[in-house]
Amino acid sequence: MLKRLSILLILVSFSAYAQFGLQQDHVKIESYISFDKVYQGSEFKLAIKVNVEDTWHINSNKPYEDYLIPTELIIQSDNKFKADVISYPEPHDFKFDFSETPLSVYEGEIFIGALLNVSDDVTPGEYELIINLDYQACNDKSCLAPTSVSDTLTVTIADKQSVVNEVNQDIFKNIDLSYSSLTEETSSEDNFFSSTFEGSGLLIGLIFVFLGGLALNLTPCVYPLIPITIGYFGGQSEGSTGKLFLMGLLFLIGMSVTYSVIGVVTALTGSVFGALLQNPAVIIGIVLIFLVLSLSMFGVYEFKLPDSWVQKAGGAKQGYYGAFFMGLTMGIVAAPCIGPFVIGLVTYVAAKADPFLGFLLFFVLAVGLGFPYLFLAVFSGK
Repeated sequence: MLKRLSILLILVSFSAYAQFGLQQDHVKIESYISFDKVYQGSEFKLAIKVNVEDTWHINSNKPYEDYLIPTELIIQSDNKFKADVISYPEPHDFKFDFSETPLSVYEGEIFIGALLNVSDDVTPGEYELIINLDYQACNDKSCLAPTSVSDTLTVTIADKQSVVNEVNQDIFKNIDLSYSSLTEETSSEDNFFSSTFEGSGLLIGLIFVFLGGLALNLTPCVYPLIPITIGYFGGQSEGSTGKLFLMGLLFLIGMSVTYSVIGVVTALTGSVFGALLQNPAVIIGIVLIFLVLSLSMFGVYEFKLPDSWVQKAGGAKQGYYGAFFMGLTMGIVAAPCIGPFVIGLVTYVAAKADPFLGFLLFFVLAVGLGFPYLFLAVFSGK
């Protein structure tokens, strides 16, 4: 009896709202995708941000009462994309004047997520996803007739030679969805640098890169060069602290030039680098490099520069020009073997394909690597 009465009241409410011509624009949606491009046969995440107007709510995906219309996400894509999983947020239970029992509803801002599969035979290009959200909006007194709101999202299908970047990570952290292991392996930015810069911002990321540069002084390639560098500066002190500081600064600038060039070249060749990362042989090679460098850092064996390289690094010319040239030389000598940190940074910059970002990150890395030498240069004359 109570259910029939409730249904009657709701129908009366529908008629009343229709009579006065009230607009049903109490719900707005925005759509987001997890990658800037996606591959054939891959997966990607879709996020729908739903904003429900104040004093209104919409029924949850699984309302308690049979007569209430559930909120439902419907994706139209001409069979090019298939939604394997749709994740709805946790609803809230509220008691309203028109119901004797609490109802399961959504209010305010919520996120609905979906995990979509791309068809294997779809050709590269741009395609539209039409997103519909069916819902029923109610306030504390009564409900409106069921309706829907739509949004359109463009999805770019890329070939295997393209670099795919993960985007909108701040949005997708609110949604409980997991990729398959294959998608996680093929995401070129699913690494620590990506999460650091996307999650914490550029400034925090630059601080992290600077600290990483400082730590690189303890690697087997760089550490043996420290006493050589101290001896180089100490032999030219002539009792002038200012001269030593300037020489240390030129040394730092020389090192920064080397690494900045590496960063720019890496960014400019990002598409080539990304294509190489699709080659299983290249991926296996990178894994082996990580393994070899890691074993060396854990002391399994000693990995150091050839003595001839060390002697050349210590035999630079005197004066300001010599200090700058020595910085260039040290950057070149140490670059190939300063470990997984730099390889990870190279991968991130290549995926971004932004020359300015490549310059900035590797410049900051070099400043961190060379910063201690400013003080070593000054105190070498004491």
